Amino acid sequence: MSGAADSAAAAWPPLARFVEADRRLGAAAAARGRLAVAAYEFLRFGLKQAWACLFGALLLGLLIVTYWAYPASAPLARHDLLFVAAVAIQIVMLRLRLETLDEAKVILIFHVIGTIMEVHKTAIGSWAYPEASLFRIGGVPLFTGFMYAAVGSYLARVWRLFDFRFTRHPPLAALALLSAAIYANFLTNYRLPDIRLGLILAAAVLFARSTIYFKVWVVHRRMPLLLGLTLVALFIWFAENIGTATGTWLYPSQRLRWSLVPLSKLSSWFLLMIISYTLVAWVNGIATFVAVRTRVPRP
Repeated sequence: MSGAADSAAAAWPPLARFVEADRRLGAAAAARGRLAVAAYEFLRFGLKQAWACLFGALLLGLLIVTYWAYPASAPLARHDLLFVAAVAIQIVMLRLRLETLDEAKVILIFHVIGTIMEVHKTAIGSWAYPEASLFRIGGVPLFTGFMYAAVGSYLARVWRLFDFRFTRHPPLAALALLSAAIYANFLTNYRLPDIRLGLILAAAVLFARSTIYFKVWVVHRRMPLLLGLTLVALFIWFAENIGTATGTWLYPSQRLRWSLVPLSKLSSWFLLMIISYTLVAWVNGIATFVAVRTRVPRP
């Protein structure tokens, strides 16, 4: 967001009006020295992440509020309210242009993928939704697809906000094959041998040399892409604990008394991240990082 021409904020009209103010704020921080620049970049990082998480954060907020405040005697079941609210949020975000059409495409695809997997997993008892609802397929309330869609929404938005660039990125065709194998394993691992460890190893090999470059302000920072994907999977695990703590869905071990979702579930979320990442990469394309000399703007 260093200027109107190259600012990621320009992709969302509600943010575009703040581009010039952001430029002035950054220049003022630069005039005050390195500590102010560091604080400003830290603030920008947090705000960008918050904007990227908008859809998912709203859904998690709804889980918490409805768990604590929604009356059990209400004519509309809690899960049905969550579905209606999720649809409304999606419509509002599109109408207010808080979400781009490209983001909506990724959300829709991941919504369908997630719902199919939910129907399968609840049918075999991997987890359950204990509350009654009208809007459901089998044992799956329809709002759950939006929880998966939130992952795709985050990746699509953060990709644009941080101007992702890469070096030694694995071929998208290889990622597509890996994603297909991951999804097939999710659907068959109760009948056939679970090969998730092999899939994780395959992902580690593919991403081992890949570096992601992300632009917080005027300079691209970098980290191993594998680490970035793992960190996102960790935050999804935190979100899943909110979902189970609010009784929205429960694993068999949580039906009598709630406990933390086992850390072993990180492997599942990491593999799910690969599927989501591959979809977003196909939509956005892979831009190669080219080192350029940049300077902090001055007032």
